[in-house]
Amino acid sequence: MVRYIDINKQGYSVKCKLFCQNLRDNEKVIVYCHGFGGHKDTKSADHFAEAVFAKMKKTAVLIFDWPAHGKDVRKKISLADCDTYLSMVLEYVKEEMKAETVFAYGMSFGGYMILKYIHDHGFNPFSKIALRSTAVTMGETIYNRIMNDENRELLEKGKDVQTGFDRKVMIDKDFLEESISADIREYEYLDYADDIFMIHGGKDELIPVEESKVFADNNVIEFMEIEGADHRFQDLNKMKLAHSKMIEFYME
Repeated sequence: MVRYIDINKQGYSVKCKLFCQNLRDNEKVIVYCHGFGGHKDTKSADHFAEAVFAKMKKTAVLIFDWPAHGKDVRKKISLADCDTYLSMVLEYVKEEMKAETVFAYGMSFGGYMILKYIHDHGFNPFSKIALRSTAVTMGETIYNRIMNDENRELLEKGKDVQTGFDRKVMIDKDFLEESISADIREYEYLDYADDIFMIHGGKDELIPVEESKVFADNNVIEFMEIEGADHRFQDLNKMKLAHSKMIEFYME
């Protein structure tokens, strides 16, 4: 069952997509945080929800659009708004859905935001966190690998620019500078390591697998490299393998 939900509060409206087997009986909810330039209707979330339903009972998957992504109405993204959206989703899952257990799935930028949220708030709101292609080099990646020369020149002049791949996202200089300064590699996650699992593709063209592995090693986080997988895991078999391992981690 798929249901679209708007979480409206304090002038914000978070667009969500809920995958569930039963609207009233979901003991566990997995909050799926998509990547930069992604959206709540990504095929990856569809595949993941199918895999969850096959193995986990009384479990729902909730994915939402980050600010300025998908059908969100905001014109440009900010890290402060992203933090607010994630807080609103967590509140909804706990208070409205009455979830007893809340897991996290973070893809690329989504993983970055989950880890940044933990650092900024000083606690981990999730029972377990599974991360794929984590953007441990978020600011550097946007500047060096996602933006082009024209984007960089416009940002330096104080202009907003659209950047990304299939779907463009409006950013400003403040967002870029904050993404660079909020470097999660400089934060410590040793206290949360047992509840985190990271998967990364061996041929990730955006976030070097070596960077992700060093981050995991420094924080004693369980890490798995999937040989030959790119950043988005476009090979469906490699995607299925990643999802299978993530679900096993949730079920431990």
